[in-house]
Amino acid sequence: MNTQQDIFGKHTPVTPKTEGIKYAGSKLKILPYIIDVVSELKDVKNVLDGFSGTTRVSQALAQLEYDVTASDISEWSEVFATCYLKSNKTDKFYQEIINYLNNLKGYCGWYTQHYGAETLEKKVPFQTKNTKKLDAIRDEMEKLNLEWEDKCVILTSLIFALDSVDSTLGHYAAYLSKWSPRSYNDLFLKLPTRFSHNGNHNVIKGDIFDTIENSEFDLVYFDPPYGSNNEKMPPSRVRYASYYHIWTTIIKNDKPMVFGKVNRREDSRDLVAGSIFEEFRKDKDGSFIAMQAIRKMIQATKAKYILLSYSSGGRATKQELNDIINESGKLIKAIEINYKKNVMANMRWTHEWINSDGKYHEYLFLMEKTKVKQN
Repeated sequence: MNTQQDIFGKHTPVTPKTEGIKYAGSKLKILPYIIDVVSELKDVKNVLDGFSGTTRVSQALAQLEYDVTASDISEWSEVFATCYLKSNKTDKFYQEIINYLNNLKGYCGWYTQHYGAETLEKKVPFQTKNTKKLDAIRDEMEKLNLEWEDKCVILTSLIFALDSVDSTLGHYAAYLSKWSPRSYNDLFLKLPTRFSHNGNHNVIKGDIFDTIENSEFDLVYFDPPYGSNNEKMPPSRVRYASYYHIWTTIIKNDKPMVFGKVNRREDSRDLVAGSIFEEFRKDKDGSFIAMQAIRKMIQATKAKYILLSYSSGGRATKQELNDIINESGKLIKAIEINYKKNVMANMRWTHEWINSDGKYHEYLFLMEKTKVKQN
């Protein structure tokens, strides 16, 4: 593991470079702190990234030679994880495919009809020149009959390319009223920066409860979507299926029925799209359903350590999380991260974070698991 020495002589791990799209749940900023915490645990080899998203945490840990399992319910997360953790052909093999696709002539197809425009009389995420290229590339990909691992590399390249020419704030639940500067650029696929696979890596698309029921790990990292504590925010605005419906469609290429002003997939409707961790309602006892799911998840996890991310802007209260942690183990480290001041502070006592100043901060909690719920 590569390390760097600070002014006090302490050696800390170098955070590997990772790639990803603009993403509401991105761990890019918090990644160095995650790596620092994990690296201090000497008895950890087998790691689960439990809500892997764009897989930045999985990418980094894999490069640091941990055995990584990336698990998520989303299609795009499975594709990214397969690209970085499982694909094994040479760069030359993938670059030749990318060169071929980049040279295709665009045409008007399903994607242009629903997501492209020359002018913004209607709000769309892409300029027509780029959706025409998307139509040609995505249709041609189906004709190539690529193996799944290889297809994931090309899909990752395509999604990254589209992410760099969109006219959005980073998600697809609303579009800008004026073209963004980047939307004028031409769609161009580039080879993802992969790395050698020295570990035993796995990719699981599915429910997190199935993942933790069927496997044991040395360490599990959880970053569940706590949802917003803004009571006026409708549920569709905290659900990843609605935020990134376009990526789902591009991966499946099923050209589905769409609805609404932003042409969302039918299966991203509020009544069918949400994970229980994005649930905004309370149960009959007055507890948030999402928090009960987090309690159940932590209790059922079979691991020596659990590293939990939390944002103070989420629905969970600090006291609730503290109680959940103490029910299943003991808190051995709590870290508060203030991005504006670039400060990472270890709190001496487990109750300190509960009584902190209430400002918007990110937290990392490292707990040692001492109890596993028996079925």
